[in-house]
Amino acid sequence: MDPDSHTEMTVDVELEPSSSAPNNIPCLDGDGLETPLEGLEKELPIVYNDQIPLGDLLSRVVQSIYAELSELAETMPNMSDTARKRTMADWVVKTKKQVVKLLAVAKWSRDAETVQKCMNITAFLMNQNQQFEDTIRALNFAKESLDPARLRNHDLLTSLDVLTTGSYLRLPTCIKELAIPPSPFTDAEVNKTLSDMEEAIRYRLRMTEIIPVEISRYTISDGRVNFTVPNLFNASLCLEGGAGDGLQEFPRVPAGVIKRHITDEADARLRLYLPLPASQLPMPPRPQLPQGVVDAPLIRLYNFLQMMSLSYQLEIMWYQAERMRSLGWADYLTVQISPDRKSLRASYWIRSALPPGPTGRPRPKIPLLGGTLTISIVEAKAPAQVGTGPARTPRQRVLSYLQQRSKLGTCRPSDEVEGLRFEAQWEPAKGALGISIAPEGTYLPEDALRVDAEKLDFESMLRSVIQHHSKALLEGFRRHLQHGPTKVFSHPSVVTFVEDGGLQALRVHLCADEFVIITIDTRTGRLNLRDTGDLAAAGRGPRFATISEKLNENPTALLDALFRLRLDTILDLAEQKANYLGLRNYRRRNISPDETRKLGTDFRGTLFIQLLSFPDHYLVLVVMDLRFQYALITTKPIPESAFGGLVLEDIAWLDFHRIHEATIMFVDAKLDPSNKMHRRERDDQITGDDSDNNPHEGFKLDTQGLRELYSYCCARVAFINVERQLKIRGIPFTHVNPTSKSSMSPELARIQSSLARSVPALCVQSKDILSGAPAAEAAMPNIRVIPLNWWSNEKAQVVTCVKLKYVQQPMGKTASGGAVIRPSKRIIYDTKEAVVSFLSENVNTCVDEFLEEWARVSKMVVIAREIAQMAKHTKWQDVRLLSFDLQTVEFAYSQDYTVSISCEDQLSSTGGNFDLEFSRVLPEDAMDTDNKFLTFNPHEDAEPFLCDILRHGHGRLASALHELVTLLRDTLPIVVELEALRHASTSDNKHMDVFAKAAGWYRLLYGDLKHALDFRLMTKQRIAILDASHSLFGVQMLSKTGAPGMEGFGGFGFWET
Repeated sequence: MDPDSHTEMTVDVELEPSSSAPNNIPCLDGDGLETPLEGLEKELPIVYNDQIPLGDLLSRVVQSIYAELSELAETMPNMSDTARKRTMADWVVKTKKQVVKLLAVAKWSRDAETVQKCMNITAFLMNQNQQFEDTIRALNFAKESLDPARLRNHDLLTSLDVLTTGSYLRLPTCIKELAIPPSPFTDAEVNKTLSDMEEAIRYRLRMTEIIPVEISRYTISDGRVNFTVPNLFNASLCLEGGAGDGLQEFPRVPAGVIKRHITDEADARLRLYLPLPASQLPMPPRPQLPQGVVDAPLIRLYNFLQMMSLSYQLEIMWYQAERMRSLGWADYLTVQISPDRKSLRASYWIRSALPPGPTGRPRPKIPLLGGTLTISIVEAKAPAQVGTGPARTPRQRVLSYLQQRSKLGTCRPSDEVEGLRFEAQWEPAKGALGISIAPEGTYLPEDALRVDAEKLDFESMLRSVIQHHSKALLEGFRRHLQHGPTKVFSHPSVVTFVEDGGLQALRVHLCADEFVIITIDTRTGRLNLRDTGDLAAAGRGPRFATISEKLNENPTALLDALFRLRLDTILDLAEQKANYLGLRNYRRRNISPDETRKLGTDFRGTLFIQLLSFPDHYLVLVVMDLRFQYALITTKPIPESAFGGLVLEDIAWLDFHRIHEATIMFVDAKLDPSNKMHRRERDDQITGDDSDNNPHEGFKLDTQGLRELYSYCCARVAFINVERQLKIRGIPFTHVNPTSKSSMSPELARIQSSLARSVPALCVQSKDILSGAPAAEAAMPNIRVIPLNWWSNEKAQVVTCVKLKYVQQPMGKTASGGAVIRPSKRIIYDTKEAVVSFLSENVNTCVDEFLEEWARVSKMVVIAREIAQMAKHTKWQDVRLLSFDLQTVEFAYSQDYTVSISCEDQLSSTGGNFDLEFSRVLPEDAMDTDNKFLTFNPHEDAEPFLCDILRHGHGRLASALHELVTLLRDTLPIVVELEALRHASTSDNKHMDVFAKAAGWYRLLYGDLKHALDFRLMTKQRIAILDASHSLFGVQMLSKTGAPGMEGFGGFGFWET
């Protein structure tokens, strides 16, 4: 072959048609290629680097906005109006920014197709450039590699030998041996050779070789002997020759360096006492057997392979341990193997040393490891009473003795069998995790520490040890909690050990349905606290993580940590119920420790619930060890305190069981009115005890129970305020049973609370509370004072019920047809029972408001009663009561002339004021266009003077009313005629005027304003007509026998002189 032919390279390149191509080759019009532009674009590579579809972006943003809007719809109803508006405004601003950005991106996406095409062209050009570079490198490599690819010069001498002699003389012999294979053995020769070797092996093993009892069972096949030791090794040996000193050759079964090491070492031990083959270099002398000692190579082989097998298993477990360290156990597991490779030591739950604590606060001494697992290869020796040698059964010892006597006689073997085995020891660290375990907790069954050669699993063994250690520690924690200094966790059902599918944990019942699970991490040995895993506990994750972190720094503080966690959980549940009810609550108030001790010295925590209607009063939930205690406190700010400190003025302890029982009784009474239950006596000090079956019964407080307590406290404060007002006025009062029969209007009974049965009412005597009040004789002796609305979110009110001595039916246009009327917002009148209920909006001023309303109502009742009696009088038959509604009395005092009486400011020292409105009763056929003269009552001009008659009649209202009616009837003819004169003068344009000078004194003033005429009512229905320029007081009084006197003139009760 021509060497130059190898250096030639041909390249076939197919060129595209040029512009000089023949006319029969199809092409475009000379301006472009035949392939259209769309086809060329399809050949471009598609590149989507740093680009995302606009649809995905739109979907992602819309989903995000919808999710946030859904979350706001769920959370905003619980917010205040201000927070709701602020949250919505923030969300709108943030969402608007996202939508604006999205709009900008949408506008930019119009050019996305152009940008995509540019990126595709760029990628195409980059690929083309890469191809050019690869072609350049390939050509350069071909040039450099073809230079040395040349053949050497031809071997002329060898060629001449082959041509002349037919053979070659100058090649090495090894080439011939390698090229020409030897003749193989036949099958018969192979079988005979193997059979001869098997016979030689069988003879030596049965006649001369000392075989250890442990490998006395063997098989011979294929020219080899196979020794098997269960759980240790399998060995196959063969002979090197037929001579007596032809020793075995250890097979190369293991792989790699380990196989070579074991093989060489085994062969060396087999040839220990044999002379080495002749060598040119002098070798060290071989050991010699003493007199009477016979070589036992199989014993040495067994000892060696036994050690190698156990060591190999130990190496495997060491590798598994190191593998565990690399898979996350490195910081918590240390593995050490002894220099002689006979002992493996693993220490788990390694803890890093904590930094020194603050001065004066030494840290607890906790071991820096949890325990140690040691696996060692030890020699099992027989007991001293049976002699030396390895530990064997009696049968094995007899077989070994017989073999040695039959094969060696009086001689002894050169080596003794070594009985080796694994020994695993577990040593837990004393005081691991700050707790001591019971002695029985350190015992492990033999199976847990047994090394199984068929299944070497160091991780399984270590986990079994750790699991047993964890169980012992958890049991220790359980005993510590149940027998600790506090009885909180002493009940057997509070702290229980649970085990489910290999998971071991302590289940601690905190309160109600709240549990905490305490586990020990198998890998780290850290204590982990977690909730039972419901959705409501999702927010408690950080708290449990913090507690677990602190607890692992000092595990001895588990009792304190659980105690604090239990307290926080109890307060959280109570706080959650208070928030659900919309109650303002605080865990702490600015109250000094000295003041707080008034609640007791053994309480654990408090929750202050402020009464909305009474900001200075709080319902306090006092957390004791086994139950709640409930207190109603009254606070007072410290004036000189710079931070708004408070002091406790009063503390009242509440009996929740009695309050709750009263509510149940009230509900039962509604369902079955005939059911009458005995009530316990009123007692504000807690006397109930905890149930032994349910240690958390004392913390069983539902939302309804908290609402009842809160309402009861509002009632108590309302009663306290009422009682304080009564005490200030020196009015004695008594508490009455609210379940007793009481005269309460049905309208008030409907708005009562179920707790009203547990709140005693106040009863005062009319002679005490109405002492000095007008018309006190109109009320029955017992008056009840009952607060209302303390059970609701509305403002607290007080109703005072007074039963009248006589029943006066309301009448007129303002009275309804029902048995109960409500003439005003603050007064309710039961006409059948004659009970007047006075409603006060302000608890702190309810007594004053009642007295004021009573003064008004009682006077109206007296006036109505007197008018009704007047109508029965034969002298005043035309006096009739037209309207009465406890606020106003309207009656006709003569014919169709009426007066309406109301009063106000009745608690003033002057007796209050009366308001009189005069009118006339229109006929039924009267029309609005009738003369106003027919509807005008002339007594209206004298209204201020007539009011004084009632006002000055304070304390004698009945006689003053009689005097008023008499005066109105006597002066009616005067005012009627004077009004007619005035009306006539107005028609004649004379402009006469009439006005009142006093209750019975009227003056007629002429139009020139210079002349006037006085008309004055005299006794015995006489009228004095005087010149207004003359005073009546200047006339001398006549004797008793002369004309009648002027006493009682004008209704003022004075004597004229």
